[in-house]
Amino acid sequence: MEYIRIPKERIGVLIGKDGRVKKEIEERLGVKIEIDKEGMVIIEKTERAADVLAEWKARDIVKAIARGINPDIALKLARDDYFLEVIDLTEIVGRSRKALIRQKGRIIGTKGKTRRFIEEKTGATLSVYGKSVAIVGKAEELQYAKEAVIMLAEGSPHGVVYRFLGRKAKELKKGKFSLWESKS
Repeated sequence: MEYIRIPKERIGVLIGKDGRVKKEIEERLGVKIEIDKEGMVIIEKTERAADVLAEWKARDIVKAIARGINPDIALKLARDDYFLEVIDLTEIVGRSRKALIRQKGRIIGTKGKTRRFIEEKTGATLSVYGKSVAIVGKAEELQYAKEAVIMLAEGSPHGVVYRFLGRKAKELKKGKFSLWESKS
């Protein structure tokens, strides 16, 4: 069994309209999910679970939704090639409320420009929520997005981060093409 506490305001998102999200997680992974009104989530594997990692995958999906990731994207975590990374910004910028707000603003950018740029260049999905940044993506995408977020949180200029992402995007694209070419 896995236990996880989520923010109360994310309970409705986890359940979904008419229970759709919760049902989808349960059916896809063969788990049973119980949620109380305080935000405590209990995940238990059922006999239908074909995947030995079903509870962990469900836990990551719940964590991603709790950290602001869209449920449709969080459900990708049921696959073996998608991962979740949660970066605690207080570990980088400290507990100062002002510093936290400033660094979150740098990661998001004006009208969301920086967050969108990171997502476009890496293919990963970001959510800046509370004191953390959640990232969902494939291994390489996730690593590059994580590096970019950490660089921004540590104070690197946006231009430096944009150039870094530009180089990494070329590497990702080249890797996908070489994979495609080797299969033909």
